[in-house]
Amino acid sequence: MSLQTIRNMQGNAEYVLLPVQVFDALKDQIEDELAGLEAWADQEEDYIDFDPADYVDNPVALARMKAQVKQIDLARHMKVTQSYISKLEHADQVSDEAMQKVQTALQELRRKS
Repeated sequence: MSLQTIRNMQGNAEYVLLPVQVFDALKDQIEDELAGLEAWADQEEDYIDFDPADYVDNPVALARMKAQVKQIDLARHMKVTQSYISKLEHADQVSDEAMQKVQTALQELRRKS
């Protein structure tokens, strides 16, 4: 007996077609396995919220991410290029003056939302 495999657009196996007799023979095992997975998922309490501060060191990038503002939107508001914002976000150090301008712009953008 051969099983038919249905592949996705990337060529990976996504589904397997089983004869009904095979499915009936395995149905109880499948249901038990699914119930166990659902019970395990219900008990899973180790979820930790993503905090960008754990991964992002640059204060400009962190402030922008927390404000949920895209680089291009911040750049347009500050009347600079998106590449300038990217450069600020990749800098090892950001001047107090530049940081203050970014924070002011982000506060103004929040007020507009």
